Amino acid sequence: MLLDLTHVIKNEDKVIQTEAELDMNEFVFKLGSFPIVSKMPVALTIQNRGNQELQIKGKAELVLQISCDRCLENVEYGFLLDFQKDVDMKMQESDRIKELDEHDYIDGYNLDVDKLIKGEILMNWPMKVLCSEDCKGICSSCGTNLNLEACSCDSTILDPRMAKILDVYSKFKEV
Repeated sequence: MLLDLTHVIKNEDKVIQTEAELDMNEFVFKLGSFPIVSKMPVALTIQNRGNQELQIKGKAELVLQISCDRCLENVEYGFLLDFQKDVDMKMQESDRIKELDEHDYIDGYNLDVDKLIKGEILMNWPMKVLCSEDCKGICSSCGTNLNLEACSCDSTILDPRMAKILDVYSKFKEV
């Protein structure tokens, strides 16, 4: 959704509070495509702090479907986003994009709410998602989900980097 910022930029100390609907139904980036299971409207407060400097505060709540890192089952993961951005509208758009924060969510006098939320999701992306703390994962040989059933594969397969240590133990057995 695009929000027109013209009235805020032209009037110093102007504040608008609004709710914006998210148009995106999935979150796509290098790791894959993740469906959005539920989303609430984004609550935004946009303030002109004078000298064409904007402060954008927002809160968003959404739930994405992400695969468990151990067993690959789908997990609903909730994001509670609470953010604040400061944007200097006097800068040329190319300079604004080159800034460390990269304000690609502002195009001219329009705020692209979907791009803003995509950036916030990326910043808050979890390091690891598990379906449960005691998730057993999948068998490295047959691919069976060990949370649902046991498999008959040999679970004593050792790391090949440990082969030299096994050689040392086997020499002691011969003595």
